[in-house]
Amino acid sequence: MEENLKRLNKFIGETGFCSRREADKYIEEGRVTINGVVPELGTKVGSNDEVRIDGKLIHEKNEKHVYLAFNKPVGIECTTNLEVRNNIVDYINYPKRIFPIGRLDKASEGLIFMTNDGDIVNKILRARNNHEKEYTVTVNKPITDRFIQRMGNGVPILDTITRKCKVEQISKNIFKIVLTQGLNRQIRRMCEYLGYEVTALKRIRIINISLDVPVGRYRDLTDAEIKELNELIEPSSKTEEASLPKAEAPKRRTEFIKKNDPRFKKRGDY
Repeated sequence: MEENLKRLNKFIGETGFCSRREADKYIEEGRVTINGVVPELGTKVGSNDEVRIDGKLIHEKNEKHVYLAFNKPVGIECTTNLEVRNNIVDYINYPKRIFPIGRLDKASEGLIFMTNDGDIVNKILRARNNHEKEYTVTVNKPITDRFIQRMGNGVPILDTITRKCKVEQISKNIFKIVLTQGLNRQIRRMCEYLGYEVTALKRIRIINISLDVPVGRYRDLTDAEIKELNELIEPSSKTEEASLPKAEAPKRRTEFIKKNDPRFKKRGDY
């Protein structure tokens, strides 16, 4: 009977050593060997193969994966690089090797998942899978109806237009926002474009998991939460193509400019 082989990055991810994305980086850097030979990306391995990273033998684990909901404090870096001061791994000091799913800016706080399941990382991180992330945001001046409307309809940042999203005013200087994409420093850039400065930002929900632990603390996800989470992300594409921006993005940007540029309005285009 033919052995069921796995792609090398999937094999490494399932050991809990790192995510698949990180595994690809290790492979590209030549830090991974299979039976003493440096492999190429896409290589497949079996259970009898000896896989090492930086000379360290890793094994496929049958033990239960770790899934944590952590309330990250301000000032903690979401990196597995232990040389970085105040990194998230050292801060939590968990007895098993775990890594964050995604990231949260150093200046932000709130919910982030920690795990040793490399397979779940890619599903959650795919921007086109419409996974909701909810935040409360404090800004430096009173919020207007116009600000809420523009934030919700899309703002031009990083050579694209942000997706339409749910935005709700909570108080004079605080609003709530639900995003389904993860552009770099997205909320801060959106606010800056509209003339506001973010003074505090907290993530309070990721998909079906809400923040319910004190700052600096973590808890295990329940079996019911993990089951629901897996059901919600199951349709997620695992392909690299899924992470690419949509082809119509440039068109949306052009239409946005035309609608907001007075030169086009004078010509009667919009």
